[in-house]
Amino acid sequence: MIELFSAATPNGHKASIALEELGLPYTLRVLDLGKLEQKQPWFLAINPNGRIPAIIDHDADDFPVFESGAILIYLAEKTGQLMPSDAKGRSRVLQWLMFQMGGIGPMMGQANVFFRYFPEKIQPAIDRYQGECSRLFRVLDGHLKDCEYLAGDYSIADISNWAWVRTHRWSGVSVEEFPHLQRWLAQIRGRPAVQQGILKPPSTLDSREDEDKGEKFSEEARKMVEMGQSQKGGV
Repeated sequence: MIELFSAATPNGHKASIALEELGLPYTLRVLDLGKLEQKQPWFLAINPNGRIPAIIDHDADDFPVFESGAILIYLAEKTGQLMPSDAKGRSRVLQWLMFQMGGIGPMMGQANVFFRYFPEKIQPAIDRYQGECSRLFRVLDGHLKDCEYLAGDYSIADISNWAWVRTHRWSGVSVEEFPHLQRWLAQIRGRPAVQQGILKPPSTLDSREDEDKGEKFSEEARKMVEMGQSQKGGV
């Protein structure tokens, strides 16, 4: 049995989508980010970085795994699914996974901070990060012009990128000029396991209607931003 520690964020939903796609039995413990539950000593023993998601694999001597990308790789290798076993196929998946981890996630995360959460509106910072998001979306769109999925068959690379890109409205970035990206977004959203994964816990970030429901999430994020400022650290 897998125990998943998560919250309604793109990184959190990467793990729950993968677990649903793989059909692995798991339990979900939702952490209250607004109350900084992720900074409590009991959770830091699982993830020293104090971030979600994290898992404990109780079928493997209670083995803990933190960092969303590492969790996806661990689950794919554990089951032999969602990532090829041959060197080239595995590399293609990992390249696009790292594209999300090093680009899509950080840039959209910073766009969210300055567009949604930061107490001041610093327009050059908003423009910088929203512009970089659009550039990365263009990279995806160009690749998806000739590919159904990012790395051959549907894989953890698609799960990882989709969980973030689907929240583009929350970052204030449009995908209207990217038809191939739109096709891919809709295609993956149609998967039953994906639909279940973003309900664990329920998402509030990927539709116009959800923007009206996102104030609680925004408040939690503002607290984390304020905490990061007070500690002279990042967010």
